[in-house]
Amino acid sequence: MKSAYQIIRRPVITEKGLGIKENQNTLVFQVAPKATKTEIKEAVQTIFKVKVSSVRTANYPGKERRRGKFAGYRADWKKAYVKLRSGEKMPEYAQNL
Repeated sequence: MKSAYQIIRRPVITEKGLGIKENQNTLVFQVAPKATKTEIKEAVQTIFKVKVSSVRTANYPGKERRRGKFAGYRADWKKAYVKLRSGEKMPEYAQNL
C-alpha cells in the first residue's frame, strides 16, 4: 500500500483552485495517476486530519512541447477535487501569495 504522501503529490495553487477552496469548501490536489477515490480520501484525512465528504477526479493528457526541431510530450497527470464536510476547518497550504 502506498503512503499518503505518495498518493497526494502537491496542491494545485492557481486562481481557480484557490477560488474553489474559498467558495466551495473544496481542496484541489495533483495526485498519483493510478490512485483511486477511496485512496485519495483516506490520504487527505490522514495528512490534514479532516473529514472528507466527496472526491471528484479528472485525468489530463500530457501536451506536446517543442524545442526547435525536437518534440516531446509532458507527462499525463490526475487532479482531485476533495470536498470537506460542513463544519470542518479548512487547512492552509497557500499562504502569502
